[in-house]
Amino acid sequence: MPRIAEFAKVSFNQFETAWKNTFLTDDAEIRRIYDSIRLPSRATSGSAGYDFYTPVDISLKPKENFLLPTGIRVRMEDGWFLGVMPKSGLGFKYRLQMDNTIGIIDGDYYYSDNEGHIFVCLMNEGDKVLEIKKGDRIVQGIFMPFLITDDDKTTDI
Repeated sequence: MPRIAEFAKVSFNQFETAWKNTFLTDDAEIRRIYDSIRLPSRATSGSAGYDFYTPVDISLKPKENFLLPTGIRVRMEDGWFLGVMPKSGLGFKYRLQMDNTIGIIDGDYYYSDNEGHIFVCLMNEGDKVLEIKKGDRIVQGIFMPFLITDDDKTTDI
């Protein structure tokens, strides 16, 4: 199986900025959260998805949403993208969805101003409170190849 990508943390400064824009947390707590970030991984050798783990407890009431700066970025080879979607068990049990349905992380996002910081916005579409504990698997990313048209005119490098 080809190896085409590598996950890494964004810098602490990038994470701190994103976290402060989302939550009111003191600097020492942000450092503890950052240090506890776990890189995505597959549960088994047959798993297609790389599980993302939440670095904090999350409580979502019905119809409530939550924007999570994951602290993760991914470098991948040309011709690939990362599709990010909720874990199917959370979708079945709680109707957890992502606000943008499936997140598409393009290969060149790694080089963006925010270091390719992956955010997920989750929505509890169910009728009961969803409690997710720190370290729980929350979304999964699947690497997929893409093709382009014969008449593609993109000139960006």
